[in-house]
Parts: sequence; structure tokens; C-alpha cells
Amino acid sequence: MDEREAFIALNMIDHIGPVRARHLLNHFGSAARILQASREELLRVEGIGEETAESIVRWEEQVDLSRELQRIREFGCRVLIPQDEEYPELLRQVYDPPLVLYVKGRLLPRDRNAVAIVGSRMTTHYGQEAARKLAYQLAYVGVTVVSGGARGIDTAAHQGALNAKGRTVAVLGTGINLVTPPENAELFERIAAQGALITQFPFNRPADRQSFPIRNRIVAGMTLGTVVVEAGLHSGALITANFAVDYGRQVFAVPGRIDSPQSKGCHDLIKKGAKLCESAEDILTEFEYLFPPSNRAGSGAPPGPGPALELPETEQRVLDALGPEERSVDEIIRLTGLPAATVSVALLALEMKRLVRQLPGKVFVRAR
Repeated sequence: MDEREAFIALNMIDHIGPVRARHLLNHFGSAARILQASREELLRVEGIGEETAESIVRWEEQVDLSRELQRIREFGCRVLIPQDEEYPELLRQVYDPPLVLYVKGRLLPRDRNAVAIVGSRMTTHYGQEAARKLAYQLAYVGVTVVSGGARGIDTAAHQGALNAKGRTVAVLGTGINLVTPPENAELFERIAAQGALITQFPFNRPADRQSFPIRNRIVAGMTLGTVVVEAGLHSGALITANFAVDYGRQVFAVPGRIDSPQSKGCHDLIKKGAKLCESAEDILTEFEYLFPPSNRAGSGAPPGPGPALELPETEQRVLDALGPEERSVDEIIRLTGLPAATVSVALLALEMKRLVRQLPGKVFVRAR
């Protein structure tokens, strides 16, 4: 048994969570060594009691490792362990990282620049449109959008990122072979092709009251910040926000109607210090370091796309429409012939790349 297989087995044993696993790994040095330990050796480890020690000693009676490895091969996914380079760096830094991540699709180094967008399953049209718009704008400028693949806000966030031809990651609260909700089967295939589906759960693990908070901790742990778009006072999205606070990550909340129950949780977060979020710009200004130093104001580099910066066609058309003179959005729309929504997204992207400046009065000019 190699170390990866040992991690997979360890992840399938009852009574072992990430914190106990960390204690065990610190004591024994490897997952394989844990599975070989005697009951007496296990009881010497902090946090390991009789029941847990018994589960580990008798792990082969409850874990069908060979069958799980066969399922992994047949399904065509991979399993990452914390030592792997592809394992999300931000998730590796939290105090309770998952022992394993089942991955369908691919995680890339650029996914370190990730933001979570979460919210209620029972949502309004306003909430879905807000989530879709924010995800589109973030993905358009290169930020990976992470959510939980659930109905409502999660689904809208994934759709927005995919529509922008950007990257998105769905963190599942089930085994990777299960589709919950079932109507998202096609969406999950698109996510796997344009990003990744990930979970810490073994094959065939159904969703339950415990699995979703575990899923939420991964969403918060692998991202720079969490945006709550719409959530009631008892929404699971607030659990994700709490994990983000615990991990020292930024929390954003989108305001809604004062008489809407779906907005109560967001308003409560804002009262407690979450940053009010009205657009992607409110998020991106907190993470300016996502963009190369050569494109920042005051970096000493001349503004404008250098040889390593190739702009999408729509951004280039908008940039070409701007000169030293100030231009309003309406003028830019007229000169480019592009839809208003396309121009707004392109202007946001150009602002974050420090190629365009917005002046008072909602007018724009090329950065000098």
C-alpha cells in the first residue's frame, strides 16, 4: 500500500476527522504507518480514545479499499492528498484540511485566486441575477468562482462563471459520483470541463446534515474570500461565512430588500462587519495583488498592454474607443457598437488591469 492509498483508507474510517488525522500524522509521520499501528500505540496519541483506536486497528473490516480504488479508476477521477502540488494551497494552510480530495476535472495554480459565492437554495430572481452577474464579472477578469453546486445561488454562480468562459469549482457534499440536485447533471459536466468538481467524501456517500457543513468549510478554506448573496438568518451559507472568518478570510454580503427574509442573513453579516458588496469591484479592490505588479498604478511600468498582456477582443475595442478625452459609458457604447452589459464588464476588467480610470460622473479615460 502506498501513501496515497493509505490516505484514501484513512479517510473512509469512522471517527477520524481532519483534526484527529493531523494528530495521528504528527505522531506517526505517515498515513501508512497509522494503519499499521497497534491499539496501544494509537491510544498514546492526543485526542484518540478507545473507539477511534478500535476503528483504526480493525479498519480492513469496515473499509473496502480495493473496491474504492476500482471506482476511482472507472469513474476517471483523481485523488489528491495534501502533499500533492495540485492540492489547493489556501486549503492546505487551514487548521483542518481534508485528508483527500476527489477531483473530476483539473485544479490549476491560478485557482489560488478564488472567491466563493454562496447563498440560499430558496432564492429570489434578484438573488439569482446578482449571483450570476458577480460570478460573470469575477470570472471574466480571471478569478476562479467556487461554490457548492446546490440549487439557487450556487447554481447561478457556477452558471455566471461558465458564461464568462472562466473557471469555476463546485465543492460537493456527496461522493463525487452522485449528482445533487439531479437537475444539475449537465451543469456538473460543464464545470468538470471548465474547472473541477471536488469532494472529500468517498464514492456513494449521500448528502446529510453533517456533509454540508463539511463541504462549506472546504469552500471557505480554498478561497480568498466568501460572498454571501442571499441568505436567511438560518441559512447554511452563514456557516460558510463563519468558516471564512475562522480562517482569517474576507467576508462580503450583498444587500437586499429590508422586508425580504432571504436578505436577513446578509444584512446581519453587514452589521457584524462584512463588507457590503454591490459589484465585483467591491470584491476586487480587496485583492489588488491578484494582478501583476507591472499593471498596477505607481509601479513604474508604463500603462497599457505590454507584450505579455493580450486583451480579449471586447476589452480591446473598449480601450480603443477611449482617448485622452473623458468619455461617458453611453459614448463608449455608441463608438464600439457593443451591448451596454458587455461594455460595463469590459470597463471593470480594464480598470482592474490599470488600463482605464473612472472619474467622477461615471466617465472614463485611458490611464496615463
